[in-house]
Amino acid sequence: MIDSRMPVRIARPSRDLAAAEDFWVGGLGLDVLWRSTERVPGEHDLLMVGPAGGTWHFELTHDPDHPLDPTPTVDDLFVLYLGAPVDPALVERLLAHGGSRVAAHNPYWDEWGVTVADPDGYRLVLCSRGWNA
Repeated sequence: MIDSRMPVRIARPSRDLAAAEDFWVGGLGLDVLWRSTERVPGEHDLLMVGPAGGTWHFELTHDPDHPLDPTPTVDDLFVLYLGAPVDPALVERLLAHGGSRVAAHNPYWDEWGVTVADPDGYRLVLCSRGWNA
């Protein structure tokens, strides 16, 4: 049975872990939970970011020996339900840290939030609605 408090890891490739860290940590305010600190031949470079004490995090990977080009679609979304209006200062901080504001593929997200693409092209939606709205 799936427990609603079960930890979740979302793993995806990144072209540039430093740029990803700048966006997710410097822009959104997540914490670095773990990172590989030295190059180990045959292994991926890793960066794990998420909220401290949270039950989810991103594992961002880069394989220098066989790099993958991230291939997000316009509907690959990571949605944060803020339950409050989107703070323009947060959007500006995300843009200043490598994000780009994009129109949502589904107009629902433009009506209820702001969509920002990270440096790899994956989309973060800051939704003003609450989870149960």
